[in-house]
Amino acid sequence: MKLNLYQKTAVTTVIATIVLIFVGGLVRASGAGLGCPDWPQCFGMWIPPTNAADLPPQYDASLFNPLHTWLEYVNRLVGVLIGFLITLTFLFSFKYRKTDKVITITSGFAFVLVLFQGWLGGQVVRSGLSAGIITVHMVVAMIILAVLLYATFRAMSDRLEVSLSTKTRKTFLWISGIVLFLTMMQLILGTQVREAVDVAKNVMELPREGWIDTVGLLYDVHRSFSWLLVIFGVVLVVYNRKLNAPGRLVNLGWVIAILIILQIFIGVGMEWFGMPGVLQVLHLVSVAVLICAELLYMLIAGFSQRTVEA
Repeated sequence: MKLNLYQKTAVTTVIATIVLIFVGGLVRASGAGLGCPDWPQCFGMWIPPTNAADLPPQYDASLFNPLHTWLEYVNRLVGVLIGFLITLTFLFSFKYRKTDKVITITSGFAFVLVLFQGWLGGQVVRSGLSAGIITVHMVVAMIILAVLLYATFRAMSDRLEVSLSTKTRKTFLWISGIVLFLTMMQLILGTQVREAVDVAKNVMELPREGWIDTVGLLYDVHRSFSWLLVIFGVVLVVYNRKLNAPGRLVNLGWVIAILIILQIFIGVGMEWFGMPGVLQVLHLVSVAVLICAELLYMLIAGFSQRTVEA
């Protein structure tokens, strides 16, 4: 069975949102957040220049960095594309307003969130890259991703349906719920670590290799807490095998476990190699994919058909 127009648009929007998180990570890791000092225009223009000589006279040419400017500009263009896709997703969701109005409601919620996210992006620029607002901006992006994933799943649940006993279903939901909760806790701790790193970078003006040293206990908690996530990731894989989980859940369990371990290695790499930008971006994107995998696992288990207990 082919995907209908809503399903195609929703899946495309989920993927595009992950791409936006990737581009946003590039902007932050490269320090290009103020590559465009104004909003919604960039140096007072809808299409920024490629060299300082073309800047409007009211802007200081010494502050112009073409790489940073165009990276931030591309980030904004991708954001506009996401807004357009989410608008289409909402409009196409009216197909389900009578058969499953939750799809229409959640698609509408994503539409409202993306409008808020656009406004918040302007506040990030106007605040001069306030660490707190940047963190909220990132968290809202994750919420948009989760809402879109839920709406997409509901529209495609018949394709992903599995059969589980009530007891097995509850076990899988509990374990995957704990994994998701721990991931979100790590995300919150990680944003706090990143804010401390921003202080070391922008306020204290320390070299890259000295950023982590200023974080202190918060980083130690974040690093140690990750092992708890590893343990429950392994528990999820073990219980998938022990309770003969359907293939979809087995595969997702392995994806979740591998992504958790990947996050550990990326975190270690950032500490050892002085917070290289490429690892910062990978750390952010992989946690977004991890959260998607965990949510999808819970949705498949939660919407499973009930079978008679053995």
